[in-house]
Amino acid sequence: MMNSNTNHFFRKRFLKNKGATVSLVLIVIALFLGIFGYFIAPDNSPYANRMIPEIGSKQPGFSTLLLKEKKQTTANNNFFSVLLNGKTDNYIYTPIINYHFNNDSLIYEKYIDDGVSEKKSTSIIDKTIIPKGDITIEGIEKLFIEQNITKQTFYLGTDKFGRDILSRLIIGTRVSLSVGLIAVIISLTIGIFLGAVAGYFKGKIDDLIMWFINVVWSIPALLLVFAITLVLGKGFWQVFIAVGLTMWVNVARLVRGQVMATKELEYIEAAKVLGFSHSRIIVKHILPNILGPIMVLAAANFAGAIVIEAGLSFLGVGVQPPQPSWGLMIKENYNFIITNNPMLALAPGMAIMLLVLAFNMLGNGLRDALNVKSM
Repeated sequence: MMNSNTNHFFRKRFLKNKGATVSLVLIVIALFLGIFGYFIAPDNSPYANRMIPEIGSKQPGFSTLLLKEKKQTTANNNFFSVLLNGKTDNYIYTPIINYHFNNDSLIYEKYIDDGVSEKKSTSIIDKTIIPKGDITIEGIEKLFIEQNITKQTFYLGTDKFGRDILSRLIIGTRVSLSVGLIAVIISLTIGIFLGAVAGYFKGKIDDLIMWFINVVWSIPALLLVFAITLVLGKGFWQVFIAVGLTMWVNVARLVRGQVMATKELEYIEAAKVLGFSHSRIIVKHILPNILGPIMVLAAANFAGAIVIEAGLSFLGVGVQPPQPSWGLMIKENYNFIITNNPMLALAPGMAIMLLVLAFNMLGNGLRDALNVKSM
């Protein structure tokens, strides 16, 4: 296991790798967005699914005034519910071009399409929460503007349903990181167990496990994911399990080889002479000393899981609407690449590219810093 001097040497070598350091920063930012996305996204409704059809497929940087009309039923939004599921929308949003007041009424032009609008009016008295005390009509107008009219800029534009692309991109980070994390946990759990057992005991147990590994490896990963997804069904958690169950083979082969090499070292022989149990030798003496290669492979598997999830969502068997997934966003908007608004598909594609590249470069940095020669 690494002592303090080894830890210092590892950190020094890792920080010298600028690409790995930048990648770690990107991953930390993505992790922050994944956890606190609903507090950061302009649209913090559940799944960032606020639809405003009138402003569908708008270019990046599009701005509009929005008239908020309070719904009859409202929901309480506490900190933890917003953190996990977003803030339930208590308003209906209507895009407007301009407005003016006439006595106790608001006269406004509802935006329908470019160059098309509809003039409407609404009472400002009925829709304004007026504090106790005397207040002038000018004061009521000011309160109405503060409470019911807001300006929003869609920095990455809107999709065909009028949803904010930036918000869905931020919330979609949670899906990509979650599938990577759960897939890596599942693959490491299965792969380390089978690889350690095969490498340590050898013989018939090794032959049986290697036969099973070779059978699974002979099946194309994507086809295996499809098969598992069809059995488990489509959905958020199902795709996590499906991806995880297809990524353990590389882990098992790597761990088997590392255990077979480490088992022949003198300190393992000494542990056997002292009468330590097989499980103790594996868990406390072998696995801690082969964590370097496992960490490198885990980073690569994390990147692979993100790509597989995006592919499954693009094909329609992964995360289901309206939950945002980068692959699903590409599926919904890829036809806009050849039109005047390619950012609808390019934005999630670039997000996938950056996050996958970050994990791959992090894996390379860990390999160099840990001086892993056998991979």
